[in-house]
Amino acid sequence: LTGEHCLLVPYVAAMVPTYHGWMQDPQLLELTGSEPLSLEEEYKMQASWQLDADKLTFIVLDPTLPADTLLGDACEGGGMVGDVNVFFPTARPSDSAPDYTEGEVEVMIAVPEARRRGLAREALSLIMAFCVRELSTERFVAKIKEHNAPSVALFEKLGFSLLRRQAIFQELVYAREMDDRGEGSPEKAAPEGG
Repeated sequence: LTGEHCLLVPYVAAMVPTYHGWMQDPQLLELTGSEPLSLEEEYKMQASWQLDADKLTFIVLDPTLPADTLLGDACEGGGMVGDVNVFFPTARPSDSAPDYTEGEVEVMIAVPEARRRGLAREALSLIMAFCVRELSTERFVAKIKEHNAPSVALFEKLGFSLLRRQAIFQELVYAREMDDRGEGSPEKAAPEGG
């Protein structure tokens, strides 16, 4: 998937060491709600994201950065800077026709120099349009740590509306309804809940 400022490519095994390096950063782990994994566990996770019917993930490449030659063709469009994912909670891997109606979307720009340049916004727009076009996704949900102000602002700029606050997880839950062109009108915010 190609945008003006970034390129989204499938997350392949050659990318795991770079991704694993990012996920050693305590701040990234906390902001993404992730647990640290061993390199072996990260390889298993990558295989899962590549094969499971209920997950979709792309690595975000920045074309202004040099490609990592150790990754070969996988990253020829630029340097790895992050990832964008959609999890489909109602798409059961055993279903013959998985339900992709609602997807939980998340984005991470791990490389500090690549932040605040519109890459996350474009990556989210690209993956959401892809899901609407190819999977008939109608609604996206985003769960964001309460103190992650840049992510809150990003999702609000993309037309997401606050649905509820999950105090126990210190998360805000946002949602956006889509139309068949990949565009959407924001939902009305619901009262804060727990």
